[in-house]
Amino acid sequence: MTGKQYISQWHDARNEMGTRTLNVVAGDIGGTKSWLVWFVQSWQQPKKILFEQQYDSAQFASINALLIRFFSDAGRESPPDSLYLALPGPVDARQVRLTNLAWLVDADVLSRELGIADVRFVNDFQAAARGVETLNKSDVYVLNAGVPKLGGTRVITGAGTGLGVAWMQADSTGKYAVYASEGGHMDFAPANAEQCQMRAWFEQRHGHVSWERLLSGSGLSALYEYLGLQAGQSVLSGVDAARVHALALQNEPLAQAAIQLFTDIYAAWAGNLAMLYQPRGGLYLAGGVSIHLQDWLKRERFMLVAAEKGRMAGLVSQMPIYLITNFRLGLQGAMCLM
Repeated sequence: MTGKQYISQWHDARNEMGTRTLNVVAGDIGGTKSWLVWFVQSWQQPKKILFEQQYDSAQFASINALLIRFFSDAGRESPPDSLYLALPGPVDARQVRLTNLAWLVDADVLSRELGIADVRFVNDFQAAARGVETLNKSDVYVLNAGVPKLGGTRVITGAGTGLGVAWMQADSTGKYAVYASEGGHMDFAPANAEQCQMRAWFEQRHGHVSWERLLSGSGLSALYEYLGLQAGQSVLSGVDAARVHALALQNEPLAQAAIQLFTDIYAAWAGNLAMLYQPRGGLYLAGGVSIHLQDWLKRERFMLVAAEKGRMAGLVSQMPIYLITNFRLGLQGAMCLM
């Protein structure tokens, strides 16, 4: 079933709600963090949040265990009427094998074991795309004003535990449909001789080198290790992205170089998406890594690198590009899908 069909089902369920009040759990499930919310929804009434909590995904053996913990923490005596989960990975009907977490999530199993009548999944970046419509002006930073067009194609991408991509297309009435992709797993293309050498190092380690291998938390950690080896410094592998960021804020040269290289690659990726989709409705950068590195993304160099596309440089410069600084984006999007 396609993402568009899922969205249609949610709208049908909403239209059939009538005056009934529904208990709903929505979640943005990530390879690192999972964010869940329990809310009640009545027809034509604002959502009322009853409980919200964030968890370390790796602390749980399965999605079932995570949800049971959440229900207990919420202090609810009965299961919700509906469960809507935004999941990282291709949504294959009612099963999802998560990309960066060893979970197989099955809607029918969740429904049966947890006693929830209505269980539905959506790709995490489809949810993030829906979340764009919930943002306030303060949640968005303009990286490039461009030439926006009402009803133009929108694209959302983001570096976090992985690298997600989705796009939104408006119909003749201006209503947007959301489409998922696995674009983050496309082949990485180095922009210069130094990046060619870097890519060869990643290829020795991983075989296939995707954009996600670099534009993710683990990617930043690997870039730090790679630059250390190139500089002849003894750098331990496995220094996580948070530590690299902390070192960069302390003006440690190698960490700063790693983040700048990461940012340059991110800019090249954004420029590629600008050419591929021509998103005059906005190209949105999201994800936890993006938010933490926003000081680098906001620098003039980011757009200069993004527009290094030869004869297409002018086209890239026409696209409005935004940085989303709201960590709840995916969760807010998941809450909008009923």
